[in-house]
Amino acid sequence: MLKLLLRLLCKMLFRVEIRGKVNLPKTGKLLVVANHESFLDGLLLGLFLPFRATFLVHTTVLDNPFFRLLLSRVPYLAVDPTSPLAMKKVIKLLEAGEPVVIFPEGRITLTGSLMKVYDGPGFVAAKTGATILPVRLDGAARSYFSRLSGNYPRRVFPRITLSILPTTSIAMPDAPTAKLRRRMAGDAMRRVMQEMLFASHPVQTLFSAFIDAIKIHGRSTRLLEDMQQVEESYGQLLKKSLGLGRLVSKISISGENVGVMLPNVTNTICLIFGMSAMRRVPAMLNYTAGTAGIQNACVAAGVRTIITSRQFVEAAKLDSNLNNLKNIQVVYLEDLRKQLDMWDKLWLMGFARWMPTLAAQQGLPDDPAVVLFTSGSEGKPKGVVHTHRGILSNIAQIRAVVDFSPSDKFMVTLPLFHAFGFTCGGIMPLVTGSRIFLYPSPLHYRIIPEIIYDRGCTVLFGTSTFLGNYAKYANPYDFYKLRYVIAGAEKLKEEVRKTWMDKFGIRILEGYGATECAPVLAVNTPMAYSAGTVGPLLPGLEFRLEAVPGITQGGLLSVRGPNVMKGYYFHDNPGVLKPPVDGWYSTGDVVNMDVDGFVRILGRVKRFAKIAGEMVSLEVVEQIANLASPASSHAATTQADQQRGENILLFTTDASLTREVLLAAARELGSHELAVARKIVHMAELPLLGTGKTDYVTLKQMSESA
Repeated sequence: MLKLLLRLLCKMLFRVEIRGKVNLPKTGKLLVVANHESFLDGLLLGLFLPFRATFLVHTTVLDNPFFRLLLSRVPYLAVDPTSPLAMKKVIKLLEAGEPVVIFPEGRITLTGSLMKVYDGPGFVAAKTGATILPVRLDGAARSYFSRLSGNYPRRVFPRITLSILPTTSIAMPDAPTAKLRRRMAGDAMRRVMQEMLFASHPVQTLFSAFIDAIKIHGRSTRLLEDMQQVEESYGQLLKKSLGLGRLVSKISISGENVGVMLPNVTNTICLIFGMSAMRRVPAMLNYTAGTAGIQNACVAAGVRTIITSRQFVEAAKLDSNLNNLKNIQVVYLEDLRKQLDMWDKLWLMGFARWMPTLAAQQGLPDDPAVVLFTSGSEGKPKGVVHTHRGILSNIAQIRAVVDFSPSDKFMVTLPLFHAFGFTCGGIMPLVTGSRIFLYPSPLHYRIIPEIIYDRGCTVLFGTSTFLGNYAKYANPYDFYKLRYVIAGAEKLKEEVRKTWMDKFGIRILEGYGATECAPVLAVNTPMAYSAGTVGPLLPGLEFRLEAVPGITQGGLLSVRGPNVMKGYYFHDNPGVLKPPVDGWYSTGDVVNMDVDGFVRILGRVKRFAKIAGEMVSLEVVEQIANLASPASSHAATTQADQQRGENILLFTTDASLTREVLLAAARELGSHELAVARKIVHMAELPLLGTGKTDYVTLKQMSESA
């Protein structure tokens, strides 16, 4: 009777919803694992799981008389998760056929995300061969029964969801010692928990995710500012997004790809969400690509209209680029605002801002959400189409492994036309409640560290080149508040990693991705870190490694998952989508993967030189140069040679670098002499793309004409 009353009370107060009942197993040894959000978790599982189970609780919980009373109504076992002997009792219970419920974190989360996963539960699962039933608790962390603090939103009775995921299991790892087997089983349990957090995320559109964030965090929450240094609230951003979406709908049709050529400012973010609300697809144009690059991108994606700002065009000196475009209508925001008539204002103020879900033109999660463009390093730029599901899946994958929270403030310097900047800098913070400072250019190396210090930013994304330059000009105390510094888009130089650790005491976390994958594929985290790698692949991804002729180590990486693109737009077949075959995307990168799942990038297939019949990685050529001259920048490319097949050219900013110094560095690295460049070209600075990557196309043209 008490259980029925408590269940009814929880359903009424917390609107508890149970999902995935079809995943409940029929028989067998059953180990239920769940994330730990609040003091309510055990009660919720005890009330709503359709079977009687023994609950594992921390010994300190019994110190509280209230919890002793609750636990008296269910079977429980008090254990210390740090004690190996405690797990023996759990093994006996499972072997006896008793279902067991355990929280592998061992404590209630303080971050809102997954905390440290103890090795014990994983070892128990491997030792007994038990069926693992993951159950995701969502919503309890927003109650006053949680242990979150700071800027986390709280409700007296938040909606709570229990998602029952498909069962899985952990095989006993093959390792020489019991200690190592225990650690590897613990890592496997951590991956199960991360997969659970990812797999239970809701499927929705960018705009509906934005609306959900507003409901959770409140319209008055201030979170977004740019160089105007006015922090705008969710309510203000919603009003601006709906207004801009309404204006764009006047000059376009539903489903149309509309070019967006704007810097990192508040209006750009609002325009993206407003277009999502009205089922228009922003095609994020690279304004540093020149007239030909912009024109080719527009042709590929079938873009007929570009939205920009007259003030931005004048400041960035883009007049000639836009004037030379053919068959493209350029619309300025300053002019577009004048089209907001009295009826539009009434619609916005009296209806849309209060009932945004009804005002929006509801699209589907698998509709296109954005068109991003490749850099054009392999010819004309290709349009990469991502769905709402793809972008939000990548955000869910990232949040399953990294504990970003409403207490964080992102410093977003990467341009929003860059996949890394778009997903991680533009969309993720707004749909998860973190604050943002938008800065229009990543190239202001003296100013950006000062802004990070002044605005109290805690998260910074950047390329190795950008991070190296920020470190050069920053005061040792400028980054005192940074929690996460994540590098991507190019290989992180060892000198940059060392400088950040020595000067600021900050460990840079290197990640890896591709525009076609929305973009993140792998990232090092505080919980799973290995220097020299780009971390493990994110949850929800399948992969395969294919042998490459002439390359003995590693294989060509292909991936498949919910964050992989919907397809390409090609210049020679404008506006026609070409999806990846069977959902698989070939990254073009040769990688190694160790037994713990950490990915090490060996180089791009197209960045190998064939010299005297041997395949030589240009990445290794650059590693040798970085060791020989760590304070300078280096880039390797090839030049045709009739006798040897190809020659390697090294472009460097070190005017004193010689081949003899490179040979000594190669011997120190244990690399073959073939990986030492035969020709060295000295430059004042290397050409860069707008995204911060080295412009290898320009360097290749220079090498061929040399």
